[in-house]
Amino acid sequence: MEENTEFSNEVNNKKSKDSRNTPIKIEGDHSDSKEIKKDSNKKVINEIKKAAAKDIDSKNNIKKDIASSGKPELAQKKAIPIEKKPFNEFVKEHLIPAIEKEIKQRGFEVEEITLKNTFRPITEDKCWVIKCVIKDTCNFWLSFEKDDITSSKSISLSKPNQKPSIIESFLIDEKRITLILILSRILQRLNGQKLLGVN
Repeated sequence: MEENTEFSNEVNNKKSKDSRNTPIKIEGDHSDSKEIKKDSNKKVINEIKKAAAKDIDSKNNIKKDIASSGKPELAQKKAIPIEKKPFNEFVKEHLIPAIEKEIKQRGFEVEEITLKNTFRPITEDKCWVIKCVIKDTCNFWLSFEKDDITSSKSISLSKPNQKPSIIESFLIDEKRITLILILSRILQRLNGQKLLGVN
């Protein structure tokens, strides 16, 4: 019996030595695909790192260019919107030329357009008034209560050589007043009265 146990011990030892040398393949083992995923993940991570490094380099180059131009961070700041400019500058340099351009594009001629701190038509209270005379068509007065485009506004219209008889509030519900908004509403009022020939 001792011989049998010795013999079985030898066989077991031999089996265990043989089994250690041969690789064990387990069904459903995806170690190859895991290695592929790890490799592709590493590639993606490396590409992201390279892109980030390029982005940092380009930002550094921009900063160097700004520094070398002698203009500190002012170059990075945005220009202020034209609506934030002082009232007189906004009206004279932007609003009045835009009104003239729009009226001219519609085939009409502006005879006179002025900005004055004078009396509003009809109510006769003092305020800032843009008076526009469109040749052989109409006149309109756009009034600002203060020298601020966000202040209360009104508009009056009349036929040529007549005084205005109605005053209407202008842009009272708008929170943000822009050049384009003012211009579009002036044209809307003129078109509404069929003064520019288009409704």
